[in-house]
Amino acid sequence: MSAQHYEHSGEAGSASAGTLRILQLYPRDMNIYGDWGNTLVLTRRAQWRGYDVEVLSYDPGDELPTGIHLVVGGGGQDSGQERITADLQARAADLCAWAADGVPMLVICGLYQLFGHRFLTGQGSEIPGISVFDAETVAGNGRLIGNITTTSEIFGGIVGYENHSGLTTLAPGQAPFGRVRSGDGNNGRDGTEGALAHHVIGTYLHGSLLPKNPAVADWLLERAARAAGLEWVGDAVAHPGLDGAWADRARAVAMSRPR
Repeated sequence: MSAQHYEHSGEAGSASAGTLRILQLYPRDMNIYGDWGNTLVLTRRAQWRGYDVEVLSYDPGDELPTGIHLVVGGGGQDSGQERITADLQARAADLCAWAADGVPMLVICGLYQLFGHRFLTGQGSEIPGISVFDAETVAGNGRLIGNITTTSEIFGGIVGYENHSGLTTLAPGQAPFGRVRSGDGNNGRDGTEGALAHHVIGTYLHGSLLPKNPAVADWLLERAARAAGLEWVGDAVAHPGLDGAWADRARAVAMSRPR
């Protein structure tokens, strides 16, 4: 396990709003689509609100840290999923307990699949998941790839870039992360994208996701603050970095591009 501590970057002389501990899950094997950018966005937006941020990473064989307030995990190839499977199963009880206790998480693509019940590979083998989501994934014959726009009652419009061959099916009653407006989503058939359970978001959206979707980042951070027992600063801070103009422009460009 490795860790970095980032001092908060509020106004000179201002007091810290408290410390948030963010865990990057399996960055060695599950971080092939620039998913580290999601952790950077969460770190900066927390700092702009006056929080101290401690970023830790966890790979197979490490000691799982305690006192985590937010978990972020990325995508990976089938080989990466297979490398982490035994360790993920060993940590399943801890991760599921964190989720049930309200720790927010964002898991992308390959880890999203393994937060469901199972992933059936193209070679016919089964990679077991940890069942945070009531969902399962099977390998498809082609790739679902391109810009994607979805909508959510919680987050409004969500934009990103999908690139996956796995086809995920949500069980009845499992809430999606969003509904597809343009793109393929979970499987190209039922109009769902991703999954949302407890305060855990699973999604196929790369890009990275959070720079163009700050509302999702702030939703995660608010719940992280609550998990840490801290007051959520929210809109009380007018830091220029929190101005959404650049994100709005990036979203507009992304939505204007063809598949």
